[in-house]
Amino acid sequence: MSQSKITPKSYKVLAVDDNEDITELLEYTLSKEGYQVKTTWDGSTAIQLAQSFLPDLILLDISMPIMDGIEAGRLLRQIPALDYTFLIYLTARVEEYAEVAAFDIGADDYLIKPIKPRALVSRLKALLRDKNELAYSSTEFRIGDLKIDSLSYTINYQNKVLQLPKKEFELLYFLVQHQDTVYTREQLLSHVWGAGMHITPRTIDVHIRKIRERTGFDYIKTVKGIGYKFTTEPENT
Repeated sequence: MSQSKITPKSYKVLAVDDNEDITELLEYTLSKEGYQVKTTWDGSTAIQLAQSFLPDLILLDISMPIMDGIEAGRLLRQIPALDYTFLIYLTARVEEYAEVAAFDIGADDYLIKPIKPRALVSRLKALLRDKNELAYSSTEFRIGDLKIDSLSYTINYQNKVLQLPKKEFELLYFLVQHQDTVYTREQLLSHVWGAGMHITPRTIDVHIRKIRERTGFDYIKTVKGIGYKFTTEPENT
């Protein structure tokens, strides 16, 4: 029996920002597109609400009272029920260290204010479409003692089951699909995050480092002055 694709009406979004005008704009814009939307104004409340609402996407500001967005994001990423929830920062913070900190705790995207409603809706649809298409592809890659399953977002390495945050998984999955091909940081950003995203190439370095730390394998090779590639021959980088 064929499975039907998920529609926007099936998705839930939690928007977290201490600016009421922004949460009202997000609720209006996304509700009009068919999403179920809940809003709150601080990171601490967001953690409590996320555990009961179980959103598919969380839009999170950084500069908030009581608990900032980076700390809230770190705690949200520790909740097993939210393993497959997209964590997207929507912030006015343009400093590179803020962006790196966001991706370091497992963010899937980093968008700069001011909000452009149509662009935001388009970006969210792209993220959910990629997730939906990946989930229904059931493609599995086996390379030596490494198996990557795109249906469950899991990695089996040396008989150990590993799980990565979604963007780290998708980056690794892309490199494995194109093993022995060298990609620049800009090319990886375009393929994994999508063209037109204003994310620094440093993001790729952070994600590669995290993949190496979490998996323990050294199949991703740094090609100095160019970028990265996945190779079946383990090498020190």
